[in-house]
Amino acid sequence: MNTAEKLAPIYAAIVLENLSRSHPYHLVHLVRAEQDVRSPAELYPAFYTSYDWHSCVHMHWLGVELLRSGLLEDSAPLRDRLNENLSGPKLAAEAEYLRANPIFERPYGWAWAARLAAASSGFAAEGDRDAAGWSGALEPLTEAVFDNARRWSQAINHPVRHGVHSNTAFGLALLLDAASALGRTEDRAELAAAAERLFGADRGWAGRWELSGQDFLSAGLSEADLMSRVLPPGEFKQWFAEFLPEPADVVLPAVVTDKTDPQMVHLDGLNLSRAGSLYRISSALGSAELREAADGLLAHGLDAVATEEFVSSHWLASFAWDALLSRSAV
Repeated sequence: MNTAEKLAPIYAAIVLENLSRSHPYHLVHLVRAEQDVRSPAELYPAFYTSYDWHSCVHMHWLGVELLRSGLLEDSAPLRDRLNENLSGPKLAAEAEYLRANPIFERPYGWAWAARLAAASSGFAAEGDRDAAGWSGALEPLTEAVFDNARRWSQAINHPVRHGVHSNTAFGLALLLDAASALGRTEDRAELAAAAERLFGADRGWAGRWELSGQDFLSAGLSEADLMSRVLPPGEFKQWFAEFLPEPADVVLPAVVTDKTDPQMVHLDGLNLSRAGSLYRISSALGSAELREAADGLLAHGLDAVATEEFVSSHWLASFAWDALLSRSAV
């Protein structure tokens, strides 16, 4: 039994637990008038669990991908939950909220919503009837996401380089993948143009300085991961050599000293997201050395997923599965 086979039922249980847990919930909502004060379930009828909106979205993505893997002996409870949440009326309300609040969850939540749509569409194309329903119901939300993302990508002059949710490169990368998977060629071209404009001239990333105390993304590797999607292989190889001449600076595992601190535990996610980025970059470069570094980070990160601390359990499994998917594709 390989790692994915062992972890799939464990992660399915994590998804179900998260999609059943409505509190605590970190609400980020602009109140313009008294009537805007509402509960998460009223504001976000599909995505009101799993601690916050974006984590709820990527827990749904994880659920779809676990079903898609074919590794679950009993998929009925997970299917039932996804059928309940990913319904037309609920997702129409989510789309309406994004249009009324066009910078809400920019770009991280947008990116995961687009990825959820792409996973559902791909699963539907493989013949899954439930996924076909989810894919259709997600269309209004997908349109809202890409409308917002298109305006943002055209307007932005300076990327956000922090290793957290606002990171521009990470958001663009997931949006690019989703646009490709969904056949949105014009959106993909717009996003790729923004990536080249914002990052194409970057050189000499100081990896030794990038780690801060609450990163869950590597700013440098997220950027390189993005550029591997938009540059031809030969150009990317040259770009990467000039951008990150010392990759050893960003492949050492980060250590969390307080597993109950919701910001410090971001570093567990950093190990997993770095692993995922390195698998994809190593594939683009044909680098066994980077793949080996990714294996070390993945092993370190997987240990952190098995936890009862909600500050970790509401999101880490998504990044673990992403890294495992990327590893299997190398």
